Amino acid sequence: MKADSITVRVLSDGSYLMDGGSVFGQVPRVIWEQQAKPDRRNRVRLGLNCLLVQTPDLNILVDAGMGTREPEITREIYGLSSSKLHRNLRAANLTTRDIDIVLLSHLHFDHVGGTVRLDREGEIVPTFPNARYLVQRPSWNEACNPNERAVPFFGLASTAMSVLERSGQLEFLDGDASIVPGVHTMITNGHCTGHQVVFVNTGGERIAFMGDLVPTPNHIVLPYITAFDRRPDDTLEEKRELLSRIEREGWLMVFAHGYEQRAGYLERIGGKMQLKPVAV
Repeated sequence: MKADSITVRVLSDGSYLMDGGSVFGQVPRVIWEQQAKPDRRNRVRLGLNCLLVQTPDLNILVDAGMGTREPEITREIYGLSSSKLHRNLRAANLTTRDIDIVLLSHLHFDHVGGTVRLDREGEIVPTFPNARYLVQRPSWNEACNPNERAVPFFGLASTAMSVLERSGQLEFLDGDASIVPGVHTMITNGHCTGHQVVFVNTGGERIAFMGDLVPTPNHIVLPYITAFDRRPDDTLEEKRELLSRIEREGWLMVFAHGYEQRAGYLERIGGKMQLKPVAV
């Protein structure tokens, strides 16, 4: 996808499996399984999608996937495939050293695991050694002090962020922010504190990386809200407002966990909002 001087590409870190009941919240399985076929353990496959935004001066990576450091028990539970982000960066003619900014939608393990790696001595080091890592301050605060319900979703995030803080690469945002001309963020606190949607708005193409506000194409249906959203009623209203704007203004949505369909436009057919998928 190209918008004037900004090039945007979806990069995959692979896929993983998540309990279907958790993914679709209060929606009964008899309904959601028509859109997402579960495996014998009731898990549905989700993508691990990141967004590469290239300006004339900077390479910006939105989210970093799950990476390779999650414990084996996590890999067994989530059926994690091997990390593909580095391979897909190379396909874009980039290495980890070429990334200038890593912009994190939030700090759940499936979005930040790839921010750090193990070096040859077994030490945890930043994956992108020349990058500034941008995160909302309230998200950092919650990741460092999660309650019992939130602990499983942060995983090793606090360790990763501590490594980045010690390296001097971690920078905090406080509210909606302009990252560079044409790239800005908007806070949506329903999924978790400090969650942010990322917008790329230049020239004729306007792109929204939805993070976990609308994690998959199935979640454009308003009551489809994950069971691990911290404030589901807030998510509902945030979705209602943002999806209305996206439909009205013709934004292209990129889904952080879309698997077969990773992006698309909203269109209304017979009074019903539907997704027009786009191959990216």
